[in-house]
Amino acid sequence: MNKKVITFGEIMLRLATPGYKRFSQTDIFAGTFGGGEVNVSVSLANYGIPTAYITRLPDNDIGKSCKETLNECGVDTSHIVFGGERMGIYYLETGAVARGSKVVYDRAHSAFTSMKKGMIDWEEIFQDASWFHWTGITPAISSGATEVLEEALIKANEMGITVSCDVNYRSKLWKEGNKVEEVMPRLIAKTNVLIGNEFDAEKVLGVQSNLPPNVEYSKFTFGLVAKQLMQKYPRLKKVITTRRGTISANHNTWVGILFDGKQVLESATYQMTHIVDRVGGGDALMAGLIYGFINWPNDDQITIDFAVAASFLKHTISGDANDVSVEEVKELMKGNTTGKIDW
Repeated sequence: MNKKVITFGEIMLRLATPGYKRFSQTDIFAGTFGGGEVNVSVSLANYGIPTAYITRLPDNDIGKSCKETLNECGVDTSHIVFGGERMGIYYLETGAVARGSKVVYDRAHSAFTSMKKGMIDWEEIFQDASWFHWTGITPAISSGATEVLEEALIKANEMGITVSCDVNYRSKLWKEGNKVEEVMPRLIAKTNVLIGNEFDAEKVLGVQSNLPPNVEYSKFTFGLVAKQLMQKYPRLKKVITTRRGTISANHNTWVGILFDGKQVLESATYQMTHIVDRVGGGDALMAGLIYGFINWPNDDQITIDFAVAASFLKHTISGDANDVSVEEVKELMKGNTTGKIDW
Protein backbone atom coordinates (compact mmCIF):
# COMPACT_ATOMS: atom_id res chain seq x y z
CA MET A 1 0.00 0.00 0.00
CA ASN A 2 1.21 3.50 -0.83
CA LYS A 3 2.26 5.76 2.00
CA LYS A 4 0.18 8.89 2.53
CA VAL A 5 0.32 12.13 0.62
CA ILE A 6 0.08 15.05 3.06
CA THR A 7 -1.28 18.44 2.02
CA PHE A 8 -1.28 21.64 4.08
CA GLY A 9 -3.13 24.91 3.60
CA GLU A 10 -6.29 26.87 4.24
CA ILE A 11 -9.72 25.55 3.34
CA MET A 12 -12.44 28.14 2.79
CA LEU A 13 -16.17 28.34 2.52
CA ARG A 14 -16.90 29.00 -1.14
CA LEU A 15 -20.03 31.06 -1.82
CA ALA A 16 -20.86 31.06 -5.54
CA THR A 17 -23.60 32.82 -7.45
CA PRO A 18 -25.95 30.38 -9.23
CA GLY A 19 -25.38 29.85 -12.93
CA TYR A 20 -23.76 32.89 -14.49
CA LYS A 21 -25.41 35.52 -12.31
CA ARG A 22 -23.46 38.54 -11.14
CA PHE A 23 -23.02 39.45 -7.49
CA SER A 24 -25.46 42.33 -7.99
CA GLN A 25 -28.14 40.01 -9.41
CA THR A 26 -28.39 37.30 -6.79
CA ASP A 27 -29.75 36.86 -3.28
CA ILE A 28 -28.68 33.18 -3.18
CA PHE A 29 -25.19 31.70 -2.89
CA ALA A 30 -24.29 28.02 -3.18
CA GLY A 31 -22.00 27.04 -0.31
CA THR A 32 -19.24 24.43 -0.62
CA PHE A 33 -15.75 23.99 0.83
CA GLY A 34 -12.55 24.31 -1.13
CA GLY A 35 -8.93 25.40 -1.30
CA GLY A 36 -5.84 24.63 -3.36
CA GLU A 37 -4.29 21.99 -1.13
CA VAL A 38 -7.44 20.24 0.02
CA ASN A 39 -8.57 19.96 -3.61
CA VAL A 40 -5.43 17.90 -4.24
CA SER A 41 -6.24 15.62 -1.30
CA VAL A 42 -9.82 15.02 -2.49
CA SER A 43 -8.63 14.13 -6.01
CA LEU A 44 -6.03 11.71 -4.68
CA ALA A 45 -8.60 10.05 -2.43
CA ASN A 46 -10.76 9.53 -5.53
CA TYR A 47 -7.75 7.85 -7.18
CA GLY A 48 -7.28 5.47 -4.25
CA ILE A 49 -4.17 7.21 -2.89
CA PRO A 50 -4.21 7.53 0.94
CA THR A 51 -4.07 11.22 1.80
CA ALA A 52 -4.24 13.44 4.86
CA TYR A 53 -5.07 17.13 4.97
CA ILE A 54 -3.61 19.43 7.62
CA THR A 55 -5.19 22.76 8.49
CA ARG A 56 -6.76 24.76 11.33
CA LEU A 57 -10.51 25.20 11.58
CA PRO A 58 -12.70 27.26 13.91
CA ASP A 59 -14.23 25.22 16.72
CA ASN A 60 -17.83 25.79 15.66
CA ASP A 61 -20.49 24.10 13.58
CA ILE A 62 -19.05 25.36 10.26
CA GLY A 63 -15.59 24.00 11.08
CA LYS A 64 -17.02 20.66 12.19
CA SER A 65 -19.21 20.43 9.09
CA CYS A 66 -16.13 21.04 6.93
CA LYS A 67 -14.22 18.23 8.63
CA GLU A 68 -17.17 15.84 8.21
CA THR A 69 -17.38 16.70 4.50
CA LEU A 70 -13.70 15.84 4.02
CA ASN A 71 -14.13 12.57 5.91
CA GLU A 72 -16.94 11.63 3.50
CA CYS A 73 -14.51 12.28 0.62
CA GLY A 74 -12.07 9.74 2.08
CA VAL A 75 -9.52 12.31 3.31
CA ASP A 76 -7.79 11.69 6.67
CA THR A 77 -8.60 14.68 8.89
CA SER A 78 -7.26 13.29 12.17
CA HIS A 79 -4.48 15.88 12.41
CA ILE A 80 -6.64 18.96 11.80
CA VAL A 81 -6.41 21.36 14.74
CA PHE A 82 -9.25 23.56 16.01
CA GLY A 83 -9.19 27.13 17.28
CA GLY A 84 -9.20 30.72 16.10
CA GLU A 85 -12.05 33.03 15.20
CA ARG A 86 -13.57 32.02 11.86
CA MET A 87 -13.30 30.21 8.56
CA GLY A 88 -12.09 32.14 5.55
CA ILE A 89 -14.61 32.78 2.77
CA TYR A 90 -14.33 33.46 -0.92
CA TYR A 91 -17.11 34.62 -3.20
CA LEU A 92 -17.23 33.47 -6.83
CA GLU A 93 -19.00 35.05 -9.77
CA THR A 94 -18.69 32.78 -12.83
CA GLY A 95 -18.07 34.62 -16.08
CA ALA A 96 -19.32 33.85 -19.56
CA VAL A 97 -18.13 34.62 -23.11
CA ALA A 98 -16.22 37.94 -22.89
CA ARG A 99 -16.97 38.52 -19.17
CA GLY A 100 -14.38 36.91 -16.94
CA SER A 101 -15.03 35.28 -13.56
CA LYS A 102 -14.47 37.26 -10.36
CA VAL A 103 -13.24 36.19 -6.93
CA VAL A 104 -13.59 38.25 -3.74
CA TYR A 105 -11.67 37.06 -0.65
CA ASP A 106 -12.85 37.47 2.93
CA ARG A 107 -10.21 35.58 4.91
CA ALA A 108 -8.71 38.13 7.33
CA HIS A 109 -8.40 36.88 10.94
CA SER A 110 -9.30 33.34 9.94
CA ALA A 111 -8.35 30.34 12.07
CA PHE A 112 -5.63 29.43 9.59
CA THR A 113 -4.03 32.87 9.28
CA SER A 114 -3.50 32.98 13.05
CA MET A 115 -1.51 29.70 13.14
CA LYS A 116 1.72 29.62 15.16
CA LYS A 117 4.83 27.44 15.25
CA GLY A 118 4.45 24.32 17.34
CA MET A 119 0.73 23.81 16.67
CA ILE A 120 1.43 20.86 14.34
CA ASP A 121 3.51 17.77 15.17
CA TRP A 122 5.07 17.30 11.74
CA GLU A 123 7.32 14.43 12.76
CA GLU A 124 4.31 12.36 13.81
CA ILE A 125 2.35 13.28 10.68
CA PHE A 126 5.22 12.35 8.34
CA GLN A 127 5.83 8.93 9.94
CA ASP A 128 3.66 7.14 7.34
CA ALA A 129 4.00 9.69 4.52
CA SER A 130 5.95 9.73 1.26
CA TRP A 131 4.86 13.09 -0.18
CA PHE A 132 4.11 16.61 1.08
CA HIS A 133 2.31 19.25 -1.00
CA TRP A 134 1.94 23.00 -0.44
CA THR A 135 1.10 26.06 -2.53
CA GLY A 136 2.29 29.66 -2.67
CA ILE A 137 -1.06 30.75 -1.25
CA THR A 138 -0.08 29.63 2.27
CA PRO A 139 2.94 31.91 2.79
CA ALA A 140 1.01 34.78 1.20
CA ILE A 141 -1.66 34.59 3.90
CA SER A 142 0.35 35.36 7.05
CA SER A 143 3.78 35.19 8.65
CA GLY A 144 2.45 32.61 11.13
CA ALA A 145 1.32 30.31 8.32
CA THR A 146 4.74 30.76 6.69
CA GLU A 147 6.51 29.72 9.90
CA VAL A 148 4.37 26.58 10.25
CA LEU A 149 5.01 25.72 6.59
CA GLU A 150 8.77 26.13 7.06
CA GLU A 151 8.60 23.75 10.01
CA ALA A 152 6.95 21.19 7.74
CA LEU A 153 9.45 21.65 4.91
CA ILE A 154 12.48 21.30 7.19
CA LYS A 155 11.08 18.11 8.72
CA ALA A 156 10.05 16.70 5.32
CA ASN A 157 13.58 17.26 3.99
CA GLU A 158 15.08 15.60 7.08
CA MET A 159 12.82 12.56 6.62
CA GLY A 160 13.42 12.18 2.87
CA ILE A 161 9.83 13.01 1.86
CA THR A 162 9.17 14.30 -1.66
CA VAL A 163 7.91 17.90 -1.58
CA SER A 164 5.79 19.54 -4.28
CA CYS A 165 4.60 23.11 -4.73
CA ASP A 166 2.26 25.00 -7.01
CA VAL A 167 3.53 28.61 -7.04
CA ASN A 168 -0.09 29.80 -7.43
CA TYR A 169 0.89 33.47 -7.33
CA ARG A 170 -2.03 35.65 -6.21
CA SER A 171 -1.15 39.34 -6.20
CA LYS A 172 -4.23 40.18 -4.09
CA LEU A 173 -2.93 38.05 -1.21
CA TRP A 174 0.67 39.27 -0.93
CA LYS A 175 0.51 42.34 1.31
CA GLU A 176 3.08 45.08 1.78
CA GLY A 177 5.75 43.89 4.22
CA ASN A 178 5.26 40.25 3.21
CA LYS A 179 7.37 40.20 0.05
CA VAL A 180 6.94 37.25 -2.28
CA GLU A 181 10.45 37.61 -3.72
CA GLU A 182 11.92 37.24 -0.22
CA VAL A 183 9.70 34.46 1.13
CA MET A 184 9.18 32.06 -1.78
CA PRO A 185 12.84 31.41 -2.77
CA ARG A 186 13.77 29.99 0.64
CA LEU A 187 10.71 27.72 0.55
CA ILE A 188 11.29 26.53 -3.02
CA ALA A 189 14.86 25.66 -2.00
CA LYS A 190 13.29 22.84 0.05
CA THR A 191 11.04 21.60 -2.79
CA ASN A 192 11.44 18.81 -5.37
CA VAL A 193 8.49 19.18 -7.79
CA LEU A 194 7.27 22.59 -8.95
CA ILE A 195 4.36 23.96 -10.95
CA GLY A 196 5.22 27.42 -12.25
CA ASN A 197 5.78 29.35 -15.46
CA GLU A 198 8.23 31.86 -16.91
CA PHE A 199 6.49 34.77 -15.15
CA ASP A 200 6.65 32.97 -11.78
CA ALA A 201 10.34 32.25 -12.28
CA GLU A 202 11.18 35.93 -12.80
CA LYS A 203 8.64 37.64 -10.53
CA VAL A 204 8.59 35.17 -7.65
CA LEU A 205 11.72 33.01 -7.75
CA GLY A 206 14.47 35.40 -8.79
CA VAL A 207 15.41 33.74 -12.08
CA GLN A 208 16.19 36.24 -14.83
CA SER A 209 14.89 34.52 -17.95
CA ASN A 210 16.65 36.90 -20.36
CA LEU A 211 13.85 36.28 -22.82
CA PRO A 212 13.22 39.03 -25.38
CA PRO A 213 10.45 41.52 -24.47
CA ASN A 214 6.95 40.41 -25.48
CA VAL A 215 8.21 36.98 -26.52
CA GLU A 216 5.49 34.37 -26.87
CA TYR A 217 5.84 31.65 -24.25
CA SER A 218 6.46 28.23 -25.78
CA LYS A 219 7.79 24.77 -25.06
CA PHE A 220 11.22 26.16 -25.90
CA THR A 221 11.08 29.19 -23.56
CA PHE A 222 9.82 27.02 -20.72
CA GLY A 223 12.68 24.57 -21.15
CA LEU A 224 15.22 27.39 -20.91
CA VAL A 225 13.67 28.83 -17.74
CA ALA A 226 13.04 25.44 -16.09
CA LYS A 227 16.71 24.57 -16.56
CA GLN A 228 17.71 27.81 -14.82
CA LEU A 229 15.30 27.05 -11.97
CA MET A 230 16.94 23.68 -11.42
CA GLN A 231 20.38 25.29 -11.41
CA LYS A 232 19.31 27.82 -8.78
CA TYR A 233 17.32 25.33 -6.70
CA PRO A 234 19.24 22.01 -6.76
CA ARG A 235 16.49 20.04 -4.97
CA LEU A 236 14.14 20.52 -7.94
CA LYS A 237 13.76 17.37 -10.04
CA LYS A 238 10.63 18.21 -12.08
CA VAL A 239 9.22 21.55 -13.24
CA ILE A 240 5.78 21.70 -14.84
CA THR A 241 3.62 24.38 -16.40
CA THR A 242 0.42 24.70 -18.41
CA ARG A 243 -0.58 26.82 -21.38
CA ARG A 244 -4.13 28.15 -21.45
CA GLY A 245 -5.35 29.67 -24.69
CA THR A 246 -8.33 31.89 -23.90
CA ILE A 247 -10.80 32.22 -26.74
CA SER A 248 -13.54 33.24 -24.29
CA ALA A 249 -14.47 32.64 -20.64
CA ASN A 250 -16.16 29.41 -21.72
CA HIS A 251 -13.76 28.25 -24.44
CA ASN A 252 -10.08 27.60 -23.71
CA THR A 253 -7.31 25.40 -25.03
CA TRP A 254 -5.26 23.45 -22.46
CA VAL A 255 -1.85 21.79 -22.66
CA GLY A 256 0.81 20.79 -20.12
CA ILE A 257 4.62 20.88 -20.32
CA LEU A 258 7.09 19.02 -18.09
CA PHE A 259 10.88 19.41 -17.77
CA ASP A 260 12.70 16.55 -16.05
CA GLY A 261 16.20 18.00 -16.15
CA LYS A 262 17.01 16.49 -19.53
CA GLN A 263 14.06 16.90 -21.87
CA VAL A 264 10.87 18.89 -22.29
CA LEU A 265 7.72 16.78 -22.62
CA GLU A 266 4.35 18.06 -23.81
CA SER A 267 0.85 16.63 -23.39
CA ALA A 268 -1.93 16.52 -25.94
CA THR A 269 -3.73 19.85 -26.44
CA TYR A 270 -7.38 19.86 -25.37
CA GLN A 271 -10.16 22.07 -26.69
CA MET A 272 -12.36 23.05 -23.74
CA THR A 273 -15.35 24.39 -25.64
CA HIS A 274 -17.77 24.59 -22.71
CA ILE A 275 -16.16 25.30 -19.35
CA VAL A 276 -18.42 24.66 -16.38
CA ASP A 277 -15.98 25.72 -13.63
CA ARG A 278 -12.26 26.41 -14.06
CA VAL A 279 -11.58 26.95 -10.34
CA GLY A 280 -9.40 24.09 -9.11
CA GLY A 281 -8.03 23.20 -12.55
CA GLY A 282 -4.44 23.63 -11.38
CA ASP A 283 -5.10 21.54 -8.26
CA ALA A 284 -6.50 18.76 -10.43
CA LEU A 285 -3.32 18.93 -12.48
CA MET A 286 -1.17 18.68 -9.35
CA ALA A 287 -3.11 15.66 -8.06
CA GLY A 288 -2.70 14.00 -11.45
CA LEU A 289 1.04 14.65 -11.37
CA ILE A 290 1.42 13.18 -7.88
CA TYR A 291 -0.60 10.13 -8.90
CA GLY A 292 1.57 9.71 -11.98
CA PHE A 293 4.92 10.15 -10.24
CA ILE A 294 3.87 7.56 -7.64
CA ASN A 295 2.51 5.00 -10.12
CA TRP A 296 4.75 5.59 -13.18
CA PRO A 297 8.05 6.79 -11.67
CA ASN A 298 9.95 6.06 -14.88
CA ASP A 299 7.47 7.47 -17.40
CA ASP A 300 7.03 11.24 -17.20
CA GLN A 301 5.18 11.33 -20.51
CA ILE A 302 2.24 9.30 -19.23
CA THR A 303 2.32 11.36 -16.04
CA ILE A 304 1.92 14.71 -17.81
CA ASP A 305 -0.70 13.18 -20.13
CA PHE A 306 -2.69 11.86 -17.15
CA ALA A 307 -2.42 15.13 -15.22
CA VAL A 308 -3.61 17.33 -18.08
CA ALA A 309 -6.49 14.97 -18.90
CA ALA A 310 -7.56 15.04 -15.23
CA SER A 311 -7.40 18.82 -15.22
CA PHE A 312 -9.43 18.97 -18.43
CA LEU A 313 -12.17 16.93 -16.76
CA LYS A 314 -12.15 19.26 -13.74
CA HIS A 315 -13.23 22.11 -16.03
CA THR A 316 -16.47 20.18 -16.64
CA ILE A 317 -17.31 19.86 -12.93
CA SER A 318 -18.85 22.47 -10.64
CA GLY A 319 -17.09 23.12 -7.34
CA ASP A 320 -13.44 23.24 -6.30
CA ALA A 321 -12.60 19.53 -6.29
CA ASN A 322 -12.15 17.12 -9.21
CA ASP A 323 -14.74 14.40 -8.66
CA VAL A 324 -13.45 11.87 -11.20
CA SER A 325 -11.92 8.39 -11.13
CA VAL A 326 -8.69 7.05 -12.62
CA GLU A 327 -10.76 5.09 -15.14
CA GLU A 328 -12.52 8.24 -16.36
CA VAL A 329 -9.20 10.02 -16.84
CA LYS A 330 -7.72 7.08 -18.74
CA GLU A 331 -10.79 6.93 -20.99
CA LEU A 332 -10.26 10.56 -21.93
CA MET A 333 -6.57 9.86 -22.60
CA LYS A 334 -7.67 7.25 -25.15
CA GLY A 335 -9.39 10.04 -27.07
CA ASN A 336 -12.96 9.57 -25.89
CA THR A 337 -14.09 13.21 -25.87
CA THR A 338 -17.58 12.73 -27.29
CA GLY A 339 -19.46 13.09 -24.00
CA LYS A 340 -21.96 10.40 -25.02
CA ILE A 341 -24.37 9.03 -22.44
CA ASP A 342 -22.93 6.03 -20.61
CA TRP A 343 -25.80 3.53 -20.94
